[in-house]
Amino acid sequence: MARLAAGLATFVAVLLLLIIGKNLLVWQRIKGELAEASPPAPYLIERDEYGVPSVYGKTDPAVAFGLAYAHAEDDFATIQQRIAPIKGQSAAINGPDGAIVDVVGRMVQAQRVTARNIGLLTPRARAMADGYAAGINAYASDHLDEILRKELFPVTGEDVIAGFVLVAPFFYGLDGVLEAVIDGSIEGEPASSPAEARGSNAFAIAPSRRADGSTVLISNSHQPWEGIAAWYEARIASGEGWSMAGPLFPGVPFILMGYNDHLSWTNTVNVPDLTDVYRLEMDESGNRYRFGDEWRELEKERVWLKVKMGPLIVPVPRTIHFSVHGPAVKTDQGVYAVRYAGMGEVRSFEQYYRLNRAKSFADWEDAMRMQYIVSTNFIYGDAEGNIAYLYNAQFPERSTELDWSGVLPGDDPALVWTSYEPFENLPYYVNPESGWLVNANNTPFLATAERNTLDPADFEDLVGLEPNVTNRITRALALMRAHAGPFTDEVLDEIKYDKGYDRGSPLGQAFGALVRDASLEEVDAEAFALLRRFDDVLDGEGEADAIGALVIYNLYLGLRGWHDMPTHEAALTEAAEHLRTHFGRLDPPLGELSRLRRGEADLPLFGGPDALRAIYWGFDEDGRMHGLNGDGYIAYVKWSADGELDARTIYPFGAAMGRPASPHYADQAELFATERLKPAPLPDWRKAAALE
Repeated sequence: MARLAAGLATFVAVLLLLIIGKNLLVWQRIKGELAEASPPAPYLIERDEYGVPSVYGKTDPAVAFGLAYAHAEDDFATIQQRIAPIKGQSAAINGPDGAIVDVVGRMVQAQRVTARNIGLLTPRARAMADGYAAGINAYASDHLDEILRKELFPVTGEDVIAGFVLVAPFFYGLDGVLEAVIDGSIEGEPASSPAEARGSNAFAIAPSRRADGSTVLISNSHQPWEGIAAWYEARIASGEGWSMAGPLFPGVPFILMGYNDHLSWTNTVNVPDLTDVYRLEMDESGNRYRFGDEWRELEKERVWLKVKMGPLIVPVPRTIHFSVHGPAVKTDQGVYAVRYAGMGEVRSFEQYYRLNRAKSFADWEDAMRMQYIVSTNFIYGDAEGNIAYLYNAQFPERSTELDWSGVLPGDDPALVWTSYEPFENLPYYVNPESGWLVNANNTPFLATAERNTLDPADFEDLVGLEPNVTNRITRALALMRAHAGPFTDEVLDEIKYDKGYDRGSPLGQAFGALVRDASLEEVDAEAFALLRRFDDVLDGEGEADAIGALVIYNLYLGLRGWHDMPTHEAALTEAAEHLRTHFGRLDPPLGELSRLRRGEADLPLFGGPDALRAIYWGFDEDGRMHGLNGDGYIAYVKWSADGELDARTIYPFGAAMGRPASPHYADQAELFATERLKPAPLPDWRKAAALE
């Protein structure tokens, strides 16, 4: 969203000057005390030695209340940041940089969609949202000094559900499409192919490939380590029989991926083509567009962005447009409308609640057949020895006769799809004979042993399947297909924490081309000679690991579209200059360059971009790189042959994400950096049932 945010920030800044000149400054309203919010039933919060909460509730909504309160104890500010765009308050908190978030919230009509369709949810699901909202309000009432902006409160159950409506499409890349539309570059690139790909790894191992007959699911999600998209680990137990553990995002009243006594699932992001862009033919007035044989009025909504400027809140006008296709944007190049999967959908909230209550493979599959979760791969394992991988997505039913990747004519009603492909048409593996499944944000046709792989020819009618191949899947398949024996815990550790690069992967090919470029000897012979000795593994053992990490990261960012693809000369010279400037040498140990930094913790960190031990960095003033994304929440979930659960987890920092003074701000950092896990047992729902 960088280009989009910069453009809107400039727009806002200009209007701010005009408004200030007319003395239209508005002070933030000051409200009275917040009304107290009571839990719907008794609840209890306990914490383990790492501060991870176990939330007990007499009822499911009481658990939601307690979960909200516990999360707020650890990171109330980030929860408020998640709520802000739903209520149009991001710019009021974050200034012009938050304006784009508020605009996007209006474009996807999160609040309006929720108000219109909330009746589609069951009363139990709505009670969960209400319980969570009450928990947030209770914490706010108890801690008025922590409120970022009083206009955020009270939070309602509808606000909680609207958060799902707002966030869901961004996991498959709607933000990239909107960015290209708003900044006018949509005609020069595929309309439905976001530039950036998100990450995660997942492994499922059946009893047939375990010497002890156990089943293993490894969850290895790659999310930012801080912010509204960072994981928060919790364990929950309801007196109504719901027990679950795993991570969730701020603003969410249940586990998004995790485990119970019976089963577990994890997610990896997929990026199918679920978005279409249309160029509208406008009349001379610029307010009507052709659709079929008629001209239709472009709907308009005038909004006032509330933008923080110092101690003041300044109203800035913006007009949001809509056509029959979806949100529309007027640009210098024309008027474009966007249609995307999940428009108007609120029931992903219901589906996640159903998944949390599942106690068997049949329950879990029935929940997945609801198809309200717009995208995301699901990888599954259970106590009965079942494993599965579903390429989950709301694929629009589109004609295979057309090219949907470019900008479409907006006047043809036949191009406006209204339904989705059925569950039976999705790529889906269940208990493959190979006994294992893996995904690393790649095409679903690279998932297991070759003999058990789905045939792409069977899915030719599914328009929009991604062809992605990552270094992570290339390495994982090479390691797993070559392993003939049982997948022991030790073998799985070696695979999960593998730090290697395959020269056959897209990133490996880019690096290979660079080190074969003999012209670089004349650019910097010493640096080039060292780089050519890189052993393709970022484990801190090789003399060329530091320069290799810098070059690989530069190439990776170019391949992902986060910046222009560097020339070979630029990639080499930038890395060499960085090392000479900050370390006085080309070959410092990787652990001196790559660090995990959090509070008092400052630790060596190994792995790298698109490695199975995935680490993505930011750069500090002292020349070190600090981890900020990649391997985040990790869980090893195992059921013994007799169904006994053993779960271990880790997070890069700690449970108290927003509390620097807490002992749990960074107390998991050393375990994470040294590739160790902590016990993560389930809480007992019977304890919750006994609450009075």
